[in-house]
Amino acid sequence: MPIHLPPISRRQFLLRSLAGGAALAFSPSLFAAGKRTDPNSWALLSDIHLAADRSFMARGINMTDHFTEVSRELLALPKCPAGVFITGDCAYNSGQAKDYALIAELLEPIRAGQMPVHLALGNHDNRERFWDAFPTEKAVQRPLADRQVALLRTERANWFILDSLEKTLSTPGLLGQEQLDWLAGALDANPDKPALVLLHHNPGINGNIGLKDSAALLEIMRPRKQVKAYLFGHTHDWDVWQDASGIHLINLPPVAYVFSKEKPAGWVHATLERKGMRLELRCVDPKHPSQGQVVKLDWRAS
Repeated sequence: MPIHLPPISRRQFLLRSLAGGAALAFSPSLFAAGKRTDPNSWALLSDIHLAADRSFMARGINMTDHFTEVSRELLALPKCPAGVFITGDCAYNSGQAKDYALIAELLEPIRAGQMPVHLALGNHDNRERFWDAFPTEKAVQRPLADRQVALLRTERANWFILDSLEKTLSTPGLLGQEQLDWLAGALDANPDKPALVLLHHNPGINGNIGLKDSAALLEIMRPRKQVKAYLFGHTHDWDVWQDASGIHLINLPPVAYVFSKEKPAGWVHATLERKGMRLELRCVDPKHPSQGQVVKLDWRAS
């Protein structure tokens, strides 16, 4: 399965991070005991692009600052999300070991807030160095030995997390036949709930960007009517639309930096409903005109 980081206790967090100063960035009130978890609430993040150097900036943005701001917002929610998904490009550029060491450290406040974290991979990640950064989780048996795939069953939906990293620093992505076969089999074995498919790369090839085997993926998803949405990052954009079959295509914004200055950086607060999903855009810049935008999705008929 993709690296799944379970919650940790506040005591563990303080013991492991206080010496390095990481805990000082967060108010103790954010870790208040007794906060309820909403089983249908999820935090959707993408393209965090964290570099080992906390002061490093790209396109005028300090990625560590952006991620820390999102972490604070997650911890300040009145109810804990049931989990946090990060759909790839966890590392800044080429997935160096020190990048993942910082990522592990910066995820600890979220985990101390009792939110499990589910990490997938993008084209700026390195699979082997990523695994090495999380030795305990690395040892967990995966459905495919050399890919980060998982099925997460929840109350109102099944989340299918795929691995579209073909080669580090090669912009397009590829699932490959083995992973596509796994997805088809897993969908057929789990027809009873809406299926939400997450991966890093966008569908289709536009220039040198996108998932190479998009057509094969869509051929699997479209006739299986339990598939309701395909969520991805990669393009550093925010958009939601439907394809001809009624599948919702959800392009998650980057936490790190945008490619066009008018676009929002941030995350999406998703709430699963009985027949759809509510998406709320949360911008790193609360003054952005898109802050708080809500999109309500109705699932296609099964």
